[in-house]
Amino acid sequence: MDPLLLGLIVAIATIVVLFSGVSVAVGLLIVSGGFLIVFDGMRSLELMPEIMFGKLDNFALLSIPMFIIMGASIASTRAGADLYEALERWLTRVPGGLVISNLGACALFSAMSGSSPATCAAIGKMGIPEMRKRGYPDAVAAGSIAAGGTLGILIPPSVTMIVYGIATETSIGRLFLAGVIPGMMLVALFMAWSLYQTWKSGDVNLLGGRVYSWRQKLEILPRVLPFLAIIIGVLYAMYGGIATPSETAAVGALLCLLIAMIIYRLWSPVALWVVLRDSTRESVMILFIIAAAGVFSYMLSSLFITQSIAQWIGTLEVNRWVLMGAINVFLLVAGFFLPPVAVILMAAPILLPIITTAGFDPIWFAVVLTINMEIGLISPPVGLNLYVINGIAPDIKLKTILYGSLPYVGCMVVAIILLCLFPGLATWLPDLVMGASR
Repeated sequence: MDPLLLGLIVAIATIVVLFSGVSVAVGLLIVSGGFLIVFDGMRSLELMPEIMFGKLDNFALLSIPMFIIMGASIASTRAGADLYEALERWLTRVPGGLVISNLGACALFSAMSGSSPATCAAIGKMGIPEMRKRGYPDAVAAGSIAAGGTLGILIPPSVTMIVYGIATETSIGRLFLAGVIPGMMLVALFMAWSLYQTWKSGDVNLLGGRVYSWRQKLEILPRVLPFLAIIIGVLYAMYGGIATPSETAAVGALLCLLIAMIIYRLWSPVALWVVLRDSTRESVMILFIIAAAGVFSYMLSSLFITQSIAQWIGTLEVNRWVLMGAINVFLLVAGFFLPPVAVILMAAPILLPIITTAGFDPIWFAVVLTINMEIGLISPPVGLNLYVINGIAPDIKLKTILYGSLPYVGCMVVAIILLCLFPGLATWLPDLVMGASR
């Protein structure tokens, strides 16, 4: 059978299996095992356990559960509420300062937790009721938090970037650095749109807020600064050549647990058990998907599907930016239905040879891919962040939340366009800190 036709059949089968409701990892194993049996016989199944365990035999994978523990320990405390309150006190006199405070809190909490749903939950519980109380429309209150929560998979340390680095064998340190400037750019775009919305409304109640004394502004900082110091310390240890990403993640997880126990009195064995239980559950889910994706990649390679697609793309006489546009549409659609980790692990083996052949930088592409995944987090039918916000504020209709998040989707599209026009936004900082990659 022609490998390209076989690839189409595999794609259709994968979509059907995943839409049947099975977990992503199990679905990938079912598709991989089925096609391997049909084309290579039953003995091919003997390789599956070896491939799965071989895919997990990577020291860099240790950073995933460590960063997840780091985020879970923060998310289990009032750190998000304190972070929001600190920014609200300092930015209250800025026009639209409350929504700016929420977006800033989302950005900082994302850097601490690395999780988009956790960011939405932590900041949204405080921010949405307060914004509604001050007169902000429901769409603005819910949409800004839903969009701000997406920053968790872009701003380092990001589990999504770690997974991409492992799947494509690129430097995790470079990937983290590549997300810094685009992440800040997205925060700036979100804030600019929020300020414009506030100015356009003309509502005097939204143009300013409560006045806080200097004492009130300063007294909240000791509860926030230790966590920010850990983030800075983790990044400094990683880029200062002191430790590897896995080692810094382990130290960061331990320090976050200790600070949660000391500052927020997280002494209860039950509370600590919940942190470790939830972290283990999420880590196992991600690692299981990674293992299953390894088998899926092996199946595609052994049937010459990956090689044939890359060769076919290479024969197309199209502008490379037309090709990149098609890839972006594919990633956008995939992100509507699948979690970011699954999309990366499934698409990376196919897309990496295509983008490198077309002359695109894999580090730059990681940022473009991640922003596409961010759009998927606030777009139906899956739109995980939309449902998290709906769970926090069930009286706000899902349609209203979606309507409020759409302008921020536009900001993300603008960010992708800017990255295409100025690739240095993603590559300049990694090259400055770690030297040119080539």
